[in-house]
Amino acid sequence: MLILTRKKDEAIIIDDKIKVKVVEIDGNKIKLGIEAPDDVTIHREEVLKEILKENKQALKQKRVLNRDYTSRIKEFIAKKG
Repeated sequence: MLILTRKKDEAIIIDDKIKVKVVEIDGNKIKLGIEAPDDVTIHREEVLKEILKENKQALKQKRVLNRDYTSRIKEFIAKKG
């Protein structure tokens, strides 16, 4: 992990296209401004963790539904056969 020190209104540049600027410092809170291309997705870490958790749950639900439909199709074919 790279650790940098920045003051208010100072910034870092990532890969010549993402700018992270210290906008405000208030006690132990820092407000950051981020400029990035539209194709770069930016999330707070806790938000991303929640998104990934929900996606995982949705995928599990889809697998259950797919198994149910597969069972029904097999039953239908067996009855027709």
